[in-house]
Amino acid sequence: MSSSLLNGTPTSLPLRPFLHPTISRLRSYTPQASPTSSATSAPSAFRGVSPVPSSFSTLSPGSSSAHLPGAEKHEFPQSNGHVPDSREVFRWTQLRALGTHVFARPSNKAQAVLGAAVVGTPTVLAANGLICVGMDNGRILVFDFKQTLKCVCGDPGTEKTVGAVTALALSHDHTFVAAGHATGHIQLFDLKKPQVPARFVPPTTLAVVGSGRKEGHLEGSRIVNIGFVAGRHTAIVTADHTGLAFYHSLGKALFFDASDVLRILGKYPDEEPVVLGQPPFHRRRARRTNTILAMAPLPLGTVPHQTDTYNVTALLTAAKLVIVGLKPSPKTWYRKHRGEDDDQMGKGKFRAALAWFPSVVPGASAARTKPEPPPTKKDNAKGTPPPTTPMLVYSWGPKLQLLLVSELRTVEKFTSERTGKLTTVEVGRLVFEEKAQWTARDNVHAIQWLNAKQILAVTASALEVYDVHTRTLVEHTPFDPSLLVSPTIAHTINGAFSYSDATGDVAHSVRTYKGKIFLLGRQEVQVGTLLTWADRILSFVEHGDFLSAIDLTRSYYLGTAAGNKNGLPDDPLELKKVVGEKMRELMVASTRYAFSEDRMTDATHHTPDGRGVDRTSLFENLVSTCARACIALGDLEFLFEDLFQAYDDAGIASIYLEQFETFVLEHDVRTVDPRIAQRLIALHAANGRPDRAERVIWHIDPVCLDIDQAVQLCQTHHLYDALMYVYTRAMRDYVAPVVEMLGLIRKVTQLRRSPVPDEAALEPLIVNAYKVYPYLADVLSGLTYPSEEPLDEDEGTQAKRDLYAFLFHGRSSTWPRGDGGRLILTAEEDGGVEPTYPYCRLLLSFDAEAFLHTLDLAFEDRYLNDETRGGASRLVIVKILLEILASPPSSSSSSTLPSAVRTFVHIFVARNVPKYPQFIQMSPSVLHSILVGLTTDADRSTREDRQLAAEYLLSTYTPHESEQLLQLFEDAGFYRILRTWHRQEGRWAPLLLAHIHDPDVRPADLFASAHDIFATAARSHAGTVPEDLKTTVAGALPDLLHLGVIDTARFLDRHVPQLHEDAIDQITSNTDHQRFAYLRCLLGLPSLDDEQQQHRPGPSTGVPPPLRRMYVELLCKIEPTSAILSLQYLPVEFLEWDEALRTCEEQEVFDTVVWALNWRGDPKAALQKAEAFGTRLSANVGWLVAQGAAASRQELQQHVESLEAIGRTAVAICVERSSERRGAEEDASVEDLWFQLLRTQIASVQAVSACSPAGAEHEGQHAPLTALRALVQTTFSALVSASAGRGVSFPRLFTRLVGTSTTTRGTQYTEFRTILTGMMEAYRAEGDMLAITKHLLDRDVFETVEMAARARARGWAPRAGTCAGCRRPLAPATAKQQRGKGAADSEEGFGKGITIMRTGIAYHGSCLPPQLSSNVH
Repeated sequence: MSSSLLNGTPTSLPLRPFLHPTISRLRSYTPQASPTSSATSAPSAFRGVSPVPSSFSTLSPGSSSAHLPGAEKHEFPQSNGHVPDSREVFRWTQLRALGTHVFARPSNKAQAVLGAAVVGTPTVLAANGLICVGMDNGRILVFDFKQTLKCVCGDPGTEKTVGAVTALALSHDHTFVAAGHATGHIQLFDLKKPQVPARFVPPTTLAVVGSGRKEGHLEGSRIVNIGFVAGRHTAIVTADHTGLAFYHSLGKALFFDASDVLRILGKYPDEEPVVLGQPPFHRRRARRTNTILAMAPLPLGTVPHQTDTYNVTALLTAAKLVIVGLKPSPKTWYRKHRGEDDDQMGKGKFRAALAWFPSVVPGASAARTKPEPPPTKKDNAKGTPPPTTPMLVYSWGPKLQLLLVSELRTVEKFTSERTGKLTTVEVGRLVFEEKAQWTARDNVHAIQWLNAKQILAVTASALEVYDVHTRTLVEHTPFDPSLLVSPTIAHTINGAFSYSDATGDVAHSVRTYKGKIFLLGRQEVQVGTLLTWADRILSFVEHGDFLSAIDLTRSYYLGTAAGNKNGLPDDPLELKKVVGEKMRELMVASTRYAFSEDRMTDATHHTPDGRGVDRTSLFENLVSTCARACIALGDLEFLFEDLFQAYDDAGIASIYLEQFETFVLEHDVRTVDPRIAQRLIALHAANGRPDRAERVIWHIDPVCLDIDQAVQLCQTHHLYDALMYVYTRAMRDYVAPVVEMLGLIRKVTQLRRSPVPDEAALEPLIVNAYKVYPYLADVLSGLTYPSEEPLDEDEGTQAKRDLYAFLFHGRSSTWPRGDGGRLILTAEEDGGVEPTYPYCRLLLSFDAEAFLHTLDLAFEDRYLNDETRGGASRLVIVKILLEILASPPSSSSSSTLPSAVRTFVHIFVARNVPKYPQFIQMSPSVLHSILVGLTTDADRSTREDRQLAAEYLLSTYTPHESEQLLQLFEDAGFYRILRTWHRQEGRWAPLLLAHIHDPDVRPADLFASAHDIFATAARSHAGTVPEDLKTTVAGALPDLLHLGVIDTARFLDRHVPQLHEDAIDQITSNTDHQRFAYLRCLLGLPSLDDEQQQHRPGPSTGVPPPLRRMYVELLCKIEPTSAILSLQYLPVEFLEWDEALRTCEEQEVFDTVVWALNWRGDPKAALQKAEAFGTRLSANVGWLVAQGAAASRQELQQHVESLEAIGRTAVAICVERSSERRGAEEDASVEDLWFQLLRTQIASVQAVSACSPAGAEHEGQHAPLTALRALVQTTFSALVSASAGRGVSFPRLFTRLVGTSTTTRGTQYTEFRTILTGMMEAYRAEGDMLAITKHLLDRDVFETVEMAARARARGWAPRAGTCAGCRRPLAPATAKQQRGKGAADSEEGFGKGITIMRTGIAYHGSCLPPQLSSNVH
């Protein structure tokens, strides 16, 4: 089958279903969509079914062969302690034969045969054609790729001199080895004569370098990098750990060494470096940014490239990348400094690596070819790929960057100095292009090229592979680099290196060659290969996991496979062809194997207990795996033919059908083989699961169904969704589903009218009957049911024509048309009289709202715009609906319409007439009758819906009998319409009543509208509010107060303040508190939370005096604690103060009386009142204390709080008077005030103390006395703070207090002792506070002066050497001397000296601006 079978997939479920009966388009609120259909929702067991893939992993164990002779397969990354990735990325092999030489000490017999013992520990690795391992004894072991030891390079006599091998390189032709050592020595070995170095470069000393006789590495400099330059055997570049890099041309002349050494980077240190590993121990020195972290020359590629002639070498330090060319003359071609962000990487600051990839021809042999002309377009057309451009990848910390290097040749002209002729010369220069950038998850320790497309990065925690073309990370597998050999790990003992730095120095232990990765570990040497797509698939097949192999192949086909794409074509079409063929082969092979006789007898069926294995999951997942593969290929032939036949022949077709059903329900497969569709539906029918059969039916393309089977099944099991789908999509009959639903509705109506309705039988019928409404809504809107996909235009037009003709036919009709049709009846009784428009009438009777909702959706379709298509139009439908309402009821119960039908028909017509005025044109009488019908309906639940419909109708129709309609609107509760009507006609009083009586108006909106009504009415009546509006407000006072007392108070005060007294009288519930809230809103302090009160200029002047007196009385009664602040807010002339004071005294708000007397300018009278109140209250407190436990604790607490309030008020009065300026006589008067206050408080203490029983333990008897004593202490503290140095004598005041005190039961001196102690404590507290303040000030002043003195002694240096005024230079000597002087010290001898400001600006003395001269000290 072709891929076209997969097209036409329907949506999962209806997107716009109808929900009955609470939501419809006829309601006054917005309908909400439901995520699932009410009748077609799937069981939860089938939602999101996704078969779990299994595998044949347990069928037959497999093993893969090693890549090297005598090698054993070994998972190297697993040895690092990490959990291995579930997906194998690299395949590792241990080089055991090589390891026996590198890691083991030979026996004595072997030593005798081979000569000197090869002992030591490996330090570095080189692997390009041969495998070379440098040892810590200075020797080099050379192996071929068969792990055969070819030779050992090194002279036993020089082992101790040269030290460990720390850098190693193999020439491009695999004949020479260059080694750098820890002591700075360099050796070059010819592999034909490995015992003696062909060239030997000893280190030099600073003295020799200083004399100019020789250049080179210093003694003790560890060689960290070495490499051959181009194709020469005797040209090498080296770098050491001090930051020096050299180019060595190790030639010979007349059998003598004729070496040429050129320093290409770095500076010589100030002192000789210390040889690592030799005593004495030395402290670790901080690493410098000029330390060379990586260096490599550009190697030769398989094809010549223009850059080969430049002998390019890249050097990487912690601060910069430098690329130099050694030919034709040494030159720095590229320099890039490290970014500022990279410099702040911490440990990553000294983590850097680089690697070159030369020019090669992809797919060509690795052998270097002779120079050839560049490929032409004709060669490229033949398929010859162009050679690659040399590439450099380098890293700082976790960031990797790719650089392309090429040559740009230009033609330049110059004149010869000798001949004077103009000569044209072609000059080349290197061009560098930054191509890509990546950020690894951790710091990068080593970089190598796997091939021209992929880069291997060894980070602190993983091996990562990056694709150069896609610029993405393609592989990531955990890895611990500390398992690799580090050449500096041995030097952590003496402190020369930190352990973390040494374990990260593993770049010399990672090498790549022809796609293979060589790792020098501490215990073994590993070689690994990055698995290709074929390797990964083959790995699953070798282990018998065919299903995983198919899934992996499918992911490569779809481009979703994780990891690299090595081995796959770059062309997408070619890739799909190759992978698709492999996937087909795997499906055929897995099917044959699953059903083969050999598999039934293999080891997979044997278990230790001998019971065997259930392989059902194998066959289940084979179907799902092959189905996903076939869907990806777009070819289902194998799935429907070969695979199904195999299951059918084995008698397990049910397993196939159960698994295949998932893909049908998830819309992955729409077109199914008719044989399989028939078997699948029959399976569910036989298993008693008709609901699953229904879902299958309306998910399959109808051309694949057995129509007779589907219709019979749906009718038998009442699967109406599927039945509608079959009728409409397979038979193209859109009326038959309505006929089926009308029969259900008729049956429901008959059951409802039975004497004892069977609810159990009725409920499923009702649920199915309601499906007719979403069906009609979809089809009449041009959509399929239930998927709601757009119908073909011609098919949709014919479906609408048939449905409209059938639904709105005036009498009963037959269906299907023709000789085989039957008469469709709607009468409840058999043989009953059929009414007019029977089908429309029946749908209205069953649920008018649902049917009219459907029509409302259908009215939006453009099909009804053209009346010539079939006679159906919006006007005709509306007239039919009104005719049904107008038809008189007959004796037949089927013609009697429920009252809701009339309501919703009126709503439907009223809302659609203004929506389609060009299509629905009706006479005013009809519209008037509809409007009256909307207002006279008795159903209160639809009031808002009817009001909205009336508003729609009034937007296009203007009635004439306005007064009658207004009454109808008011009776119906259409207050929104009334408000609009009254506002248009300027009837303000009825407008206000409409707002007040409307239950949907919020109080805040009501009062805002009321303000607007009064303002508008006043503007229309020359600034005067109409009297009828005021009368309306007076009559509506109870309603307004019920909505909000405070809002009513503000409203009346703004517009009709004369109604304040009436409003107060109308308050009947919670009288005092409501009245107080009303008056406080007008007269009280503005509330911080109320923005309207904050903008109030003061208390309302519209409040009459009786209400003001009521406010004072309620204030003292309800909120006595805020009485002083509230009265202070009122103007002096606002109240009759004598009466107000009398009211406060009657309500026992004594502190307010005391405050008021002082506020009116009579402090003595205030203190006298305080004394009288204190005497009265202390007597009451004393009597209650004497009562003991029988006294009321609440009453006692109230009296004590009153005494404290009086005391605080009196203290405030005395403090206020003490702070005023006065003469000596006034000082005496102030002392009298304090005396009177203290005498009153002491008398209260003595009175209460005298009444306290001796030895009383009850808490309530001691608390009042303690509170009064504390009040006296507070008074004394206030006296100390307010009268210090103001003429109040404490000894005189105390003497007066003692002399006037009365003796009562011997308590006089006891209380005065307590008082005197309190006075002393007050003085002591003040003294301590003053001492603390003095110490703080002294310290702050001292520190400030000390800072200024230091700054003055240090002076300020000028920011520039020129005068800011004249811009001439400052005198150097004077400026230098000025640094040690103050800001204004001047030096004689240069005009008026130099003045340096604190900001660093300097002036000559004569140039100093006048405005700054005042700041010079």
